[in-house]
Amino acid sequence: MPERSTLERARRDKREGKSASTQAGEFVREEIEHIREGKHGARSTKQAIAIGLSKARRAGVKVQPSDDTPAETRRKARKDLEAGEHPHKPAAKRSRATKKALKKEGTRAASKTALSKQAKKAAGKRTAGERSAAAKKAARTKGAAGRKAAAKKAARTRKREG
Repeated sequence: MPERSTLERARRDKREGKSASTQAGEFVREEIEHIREGKHGARSTKQAIAIGLSKARRAGVKVQPSDDTPAETRRKARKDLEAGEHPHKPAAKRSRATKKALKKEGTRAASKTALSKQAKKAAGKRTAGERSAAAKKAARTKGAAGRKAAAKKAARTRKREG
């Protein structure tokens, strides 16, 4: 079950008109934190992200699988979305078994280097147009205060590096 603060942050993102993937990012962040705290581990950064996305879908975030997602993963995503529409308590036995298995995994998947490597690999797969469109949408949904803060930060950076 996601923490209340994560649910609140995801709801706030939705209210602000941010994309489903941004909302889901809150759940992924929570999962990374859990691994860093030692609550459990993950075999890879991809697995940690997958767990976060699954939690997000079950919490009602309508995040779609990408176009190149395998059929089995698509099925799991559809099941998670359906589970999000009619939430119920997870089976205690299965929950325990999952946690026990994850506890045996390492915590390197949530390290800065592992996350950086994953982010660079994911960014490398996107076209310049896709990255540009994402940046434009981010600017649109940032809001006046957010744009002002970003502009101030950019000015400071220019001053420092100029």
